[in-house]
Parts: sequence; C-alpha cells; structure tokens
Amino acid sequence: MPTTQTAPQSLAELKKQRKTRTQAIVTSTLKISPLNRLALWITEHVGSMKFFLLIFIWTTIWLSWNMLAPVASRFDPFPAFVLWLFISNMIQLFLMPLIMVGQNLQSTHADARAEADFEVNTQAEREIETILLHLENQNKIIMEILDEIKAKKQ
Repeated sequence: MPTTQTAPQSLAELKKQRKTRTQAIVTSTLKISPLNRLALWITEHVGSMKFFLLIFIWTTIWLSWNMLAPVASRFDPFPAFVLWLFISNMIQLFLMPLIMVGQNLQSTHADARAEADFEVNTQAEREIETILLHLENQNKIIMEILDEIKAKKQ
C-alpha cells in the first residue's frame, strides 16, 4: 500500500477512464485473408481425432485388402502399397506447413484475447484501488466521528 494517499477518484472519473471493449475474437477474425481462413479450417479439421481415425481406418482397409483379399480382386498388388506410403508421406509434408500456419494464426488470436484480458484486469485493479481508497477514507471519517463522540461524552 502506498504511504501517500491521494483523494479517491469519483465514479464519474472512473467511468471516463473505462473503454468500450471490442471482442478480440471478432476483431482478429475480420482481418484474416481467405488463404489464412483455409489454413485455419484445415488446422481445425485435420488436427482432429476424426481425421486421424479416418486416415488410420482407410490405411488399414487399403493394406488389409491388398494383402489378404484373393489375388484376382486386389486392386493394388503387393509392391503398390509402397506408393500409398509415399502418398501419405507427401500428405504429411504438405499438411505440416498448413497446420503450422493455422497454429500461428490461432496463437495470434490468443495473444489478442490475452491483451484484451490484460486491459480489463488493469481497469479492474484501478477500480479496486479506488474502492479501497474510498473505504480507507470512510474509516478515517468514522474514526474522527467516534473520537468526537467520545470527546463530547467526557
């Protein structure tokens, strides 16, 4: 607590300092280009368990069919699943940068929300300090009144 006390701010002064808050989410979303929106969409959908399970099930079916089905009905004979592994590696190589772009955008979004939260917390701290100063001032006045009452009784 500071040793020097200033006069508490009035409610009107506090209201003048208060800013209207815009939603950080809406503000940062409006500034995203179409390509970045695509990267975010890919990040949200490809980075999910549904997508992982879809790829896992597809790969399992693909490899199982081509290894266990009758030879005549196999659409990809034995050495061809190497092509599937190559394709899946290419998918990974293309998706990793896209996912990283999406994560960077999400990080920027989180930073904007954190900054808005910091502003709100700073304003709340100022208001709490003002309330405490008002309470201290009231306590001081009450103590003066009590001292006057005691002095009159004596």
